[in-house]
Order: sequence, then C-alpha cells, then structure tokens
Amino acid sequence: MKLAVIGGGGVRSMFLAKSIAAKAEVLKIDKLVFMDNDETKLNIYGKMAKHVAFLLCPQLDFEITSDAVLAIEGADYVITTIREGGDDMRVADERIALSHGVLGQETTGAAGLSFAMRSVKALTTYCEMVKKYAKPSCKVFNFTNPAGVVSQTLRDLGYDFTYGICDAPSGMLRSFALLYTDDETAAKGEIYGLNHLSYFSSVTINGKEMLEELIDNDEAYELTDLRYFEKKLLKERHSILNEYLYYFYYREKALSNILSAEKTRGELIAEYNRNMTAELSKLDIDKDFDKAFEIFEHWYGEREANYMAAETGIKRKNPWRFNIYEKDSGGYAGVALKFIEIAQSGKTDSMILCTANEGAIEGLRNDDIVEITCDITPEGVIPHKIKNIDEQNFELIRRVKIYERLASKAIREKSKQSAVEALTLHPLVNSYSIATQLIDEYLELNKEYTSDWR
Repeated sequence: MKLAVIGGGGVRSMFLAKSIAAKAEVLKIDKLVFMDNDETKLNIYGKMAKHVAFLLCPQLDFEITSDAVLAIEGADYVITTIREGGDDMRVADERIALSHGVLGQETTGAAGLSFAMRSVKALTTYCEMVKKYAKPSCKVFNFTNPAGVVSQTLRDLGYDFTYGICDAPSGMLRSFALLYTDDETAAKGEIYGLNHLSYFSSVTINGKEMLEELIDNDEAYELTDLRYFEKKLLKERHSILNEYLYYFYYREKALSNILSAEKTRGELIAEYNRNMTAELSKLDIDKDFDKAFEIFEHWYGEREANYMAAETGIKRKNPWRFNIYEKDSGGYAGVALKFIEIAQSGKTDSMILCTANEGAIEGLRNDDIVEITCDITPEGVIPHKIKNIDEQNFELIRRVKIYERLASKAIREKSKQSAVEALTLHPLVNSYSIATQLIDEYLELNKEYTSDWR
C-alpha cells in the first residue's frame, strides 16, 4: 500500500512519520512519500521524519520529494496538511481581524475565511491530481485548516473522496482515559457538531458511562483541556465541550487576553518556527540527527507550552517531550490510520470524522459536513444519528454551519457578496459593516489567489 503526505515538510512531520511507521507493518504500508513544495523545509523536517520512520520500520520505503505527481501516483491514501502562504500570512489574517476588534483565530475566527481562500485553491489542484494519478479508490484525509470550511468546500466541489480529520477530539478522549487508567485507548465518545465546534454527549471508559463524573471531577479541570471551562457551563450544556468552544463561550475574555498579550499565538508560532528552522538549517540532518532532534524538542516544547495561553491566560503545566519509541495517540495521523485499519479489517467499527451529515443531526442538510462519531463499514461511512440535542448547542452549530455554507459558496463562486454574508452571520463577527471591511482587506491580502473574485 502507498500513502502520500502533501505538506510533508511541515514542523509536525516527525509526528506523522512516527505514527505511520509504527503501524506500517500491520497496515501493510510499504511505500510512504512526503511531498512539499518548500524544499528548504522538506530537507529539514522531511529528512527528520524519514530518520524517525527508519528507526521504527527500517523496511519501509520512505521517499521525500517536491514532485506532487510522483507522490500521488498510485497512492491508496493521501493526507493533506498544507499551510498555503506560510506563517506570515496567518499572522496577517489574524491581525486584520483584531484591528477591527474581532477574534482572528485561524480556524474558529474570522481569519479562517482568509486562510480558506488560499487553502482551497491549492487543495483543488491536489484533488485533481488524485483523480488523475492515484488509485481509483483513493481516499484523501484533509488536516488543512480551517478544516470545517475546507472540508465543506471540497465536498461541494464534488470531491466526495475527501474527509476532514482533526486530532482535538481524540486527544481529549486520550486525556480522559489517562485520568482514570493506564490505557490511553480506554475512552470512547459520542460527539456531534462541526470541526472545532463539537460536543461530547457521552464519554465511556472501559464501557462505563463517565460524562457526568468527568464534569464533576475537579482534577479533570487541572489535567485535561476542561481547564478552559467552568464546571457550571458544562453542567448547563449537559456536554463536554471541544476546547475551541472557549472562543464562543468566553469571546470577550479571549479577545481581551489576545489584545493584551505581547504577541498572538500565530506570531509566537511564526517566531518559534523561524528560529527553529534557522538553527536546523546549519546542520546536516542525516549526519547529526541527535543535535537536530534536541533543537526541535526545545522549540516545539515552547510552542506546546504556550498552546492557547495568549487567549486564555492558562499555560500547560507538563513539560513537552517527544519520545520516538513511546506509544502515543498518533495525533491527526492516528485518525487517518484508524480509518485505514477499520477499512482493511472488513468489519464495522466507530471513530470521529468530518463527513456528510446524511440526516444524523436533524435540522442540518444531508450534505452539510459535520464532525461526528461514525461507523466505518464495508458499505461506507455512516454517521451516528444524534437524538435530543440541546437547543442552545444546536443553535450555535446551525449558525456556524450557515457561515460555512456561505464561505464555501464564496470560494466556489468567487463571490465577494457571499463572503460578506458569511462573516456577517459568523457569531464572532456578527456585523455587516465589520464583515465588509474584513473582506475588502482579506481580498487585498490574498490578491494572488483572489484576483478573479467579484
């Protein structure tokens, strides 16, 4: 089996390589190609990924390349994880929103639409290559942000072989499992909503329902991403919330914290990545991997320690380490690999995925892309039907889904009007005048990608 990664020169490439290599033999993955059009980063982070994969699975045929056709040709599965425009464009996206008193945040906030203007244009090129060069049954797992808008737009464009993946829900389940057991796989969840806007209606650990227990457990607010919420809120919502819902339920706090911080998260990441890449570029990765790994662990550890810190004022307490040989949840690669594992088994099993609603959440359209617990079956992906959804939870989901539909329409039809309508309805913008100004500035920022918009 051949698996291709588009965006294989990203700073998280080692994590992806570790996850794939650890399961390559079981899943019969014998060919792995990491592709990136940034050859500098490919020759740093791609080479580090290749080294990690060799340590875990020496027999795996691992290739790095800047040739997308070479990567995709004959592929059974493709993972897309790109940052079109680079870190500096993310910073600009978010700063433009903040200048209007609006949360930027590249996936949940207004900046996501700007990022999607760039992401979709690049991803459609790769999807066309998949249609032409990959195996006819090839599936594409998209991790490129904003995954909700991107996944909706790709499906609306007819690329029904694409699925959105995110490691936030699985990461949260892992933290719940480790709170009570030594088995990181012990927790299962029923989740519904949209990417970065989803609610757990059930969490079981070793088969026992634990939702209410988790909400009541003070330790969970110290050791898991429940740290961003008040217990009272979770009790009122009768759910455990995806961490990104912090931006909706604590909007004014998030905005105030970001504006008060010296740097946004995007600016911090750009700085960490810039410093890390500068140091690593002085090394021969093949000859001095250990030194390169030490540099990587330092800078990525800084990044993880400051995750959502500017927005919430809360820093993660546990020091970050990357153990090549230690079993972990696999991150977003783990989500893709779970799908492959179930599909290969020929049996039915469940997982969390971004896919078409198909009646699972009543009140949304069948073709709306939702983040939901699904059954992966030999016949296809079947989302679990959700009953008795809290009306307040549903109203937020519905409102953001309308935004995503309009954002998809704007990108597909190159329509400024639809883009303005999208941001006007977005709960974190909620203003026609601000939406109009934002779209004018985002179209100017992205003019290389949006010169034909009207």
